[in-house]
Amino acid sequence: MDWLIELNSQINGIVWGPPMLVLLVGAGVFLSIRTKFIQFRKFGLMSRETLGKIFRRGPAAEGDITPFQAMAVAMGGTVGVGNIAGVATAIALGGPGAVFWMLVSGLVGMATKFAEVVLGVHYRTREAGGPMVGGPMTYITRGLGPRWKPLAVVFCLFGALAGLGIGNMTQAQAVADGVERLLAVSTETADEESPSQPAAQTAPTTQAERDAAPAPAYRRPARWITGGVLLIAVGAVTIGGIKRIAHVAMFFVPFMCTIYMLAALAIIVMYAGGLPRVLGLVVREAFSLKAAGGGAAGTAMLLAVRYGIARGVFSNEAGLGSAPMAHATAQTDHPARQGLWGIFEVFFDTIVMCSATALVILLTGAWKGGESGAGLTISAFSVPFGGVAGSSIVTFCMILTAYDTILAWCFYGETCCSFVFGHGRVVRMAYRLFWLPFVLLGALGQLDFIWGVADTLNGLMALPNLIALIALSGVVVGLTKGFLTGKPYTPPQSPD
Repeated sequence: MDWLIELNSQINGIVWGPPMLVLLVGAGVFLSIRTKFIQFRKFGLMSRETLGKIFRRGPAAEGDITPFQAMAVAMGGTVGVGNIAGVATAIALGGPGAVFWMLVSGLVGMATKFAEVVLGVHYRTREAGGPMVGGPMTYITRGLGPRWKPLAVVFCLFGALAGLGIGNMTQAQAVADGVERLLAVSTETADEESPSQPAAQTAPTTQAERDAAPAPAYRRPARWITGGVLLIAVGAVTIGGIKRIAHVAMFFVPFMCTIYMLAALAIIVMYAGGLPRVLGLVVREAFSLKAAGGGAAGTAMLLAVRYGIARGVFSNEAGLGSAPMAHATAQTDHPARQGLWGIFEVFFDTIVMCSATALVILLTGAWKGGESGAGLTISAFSVPFGGVAGSSIVTFCMILTAYDTILAWCFYGETCCSFVFGHGRVVRMAYRLFWLPFVLLGALGQLDFIWGVADTLNGLMALPNLIALIALSGVVVGLTKGFLTGKPYTPPQSPD
């Protein structure tokens, strides 16, 4: 196993090395220029077409679910553990400067997501007896031509495999870790308040100390119960396909976001006096040329860039090609209209929620405690609210977000498989059943290796998609101009 971990680490270093970071950001900058920075220029229009029409049904057009439901499913796949654990990991590994580069990835990623959604809706097709299908696999084969189908197959294979890690097992593990920590905090609190109990030993405060400490008696049963409940809850929804997933997502996603943002904003207001200091720290560290851990000068900045952009992409998934599969099912009369929902998705995910998490971690000083991942975010929320309340808020939100992410990625995975192995209800149902055991495995396992593999597959997913986005950027420009000038939309000819 050690050699596999080392091999993946080397591959991951290449996949998420400077060339990939340049390609991801470069594609976003390129698409921003080609669309004349539509994410900024038409921000007001985006707000009116999304928030202004959030409770309206979509226009009378072909599709399976409303535009808001499609965005909720896509956001269910993006607003998740990445916003809670991913941001904390970026700060722990890349320092406060990683927040700056995470925001940069979000700003240019809005144009990338817009282009993905526009192409996904434009080249979508109706699967026989199934939902609308759109995404990199359709705009590669229909936009670039049949000769490019191997590139589409590669994307689908990476997508189906990545889903088992990034969209399933790592999400289940994060939920189980959160529940375990909440039980630990509750047990410690009860021991301290009980006069009949002997004085407790000092509780481990860092992740390394918790890993080295003996496992408490409740750990394994708690993980089995968490995994079992999550498996049943996932199966009850995914078995019904995209429409049932959409109905769940349109409730759970806004509910979770509201709870999390209210708690985060309350902390930011409490520590508002430290905002100038924290914002200055983020900008300074983003361009710091100091050595990190004895490395060469500039290493600190490189780490900030790498982990900021990598965790930003992990959170908003701009450039990966996953979200267009959900947006392609929307009832919309123009691809660019749904593309505005893609801009909103990245804006809220990265610019709003990730920023809120980062500010809470930095303002409370929790980032100096040596923790990482969800544990760091929980520690930050626990500073003002207390251990039990802080753990409860973050854990509850993690459960909801991880649940939504598992649902959305199940749809992405089955869509990828249906493209590779043939369309039909049999393939989709088989993938849904295959998906469920990995929920339980994720809750039970120690998945550092799975996190690494998922990160690698994330990057590999992006390559075919970015190639297609750049090659078809002219189509995006044409559709955008037509939408803004009121030109009637004409779908491409259906494949023979």
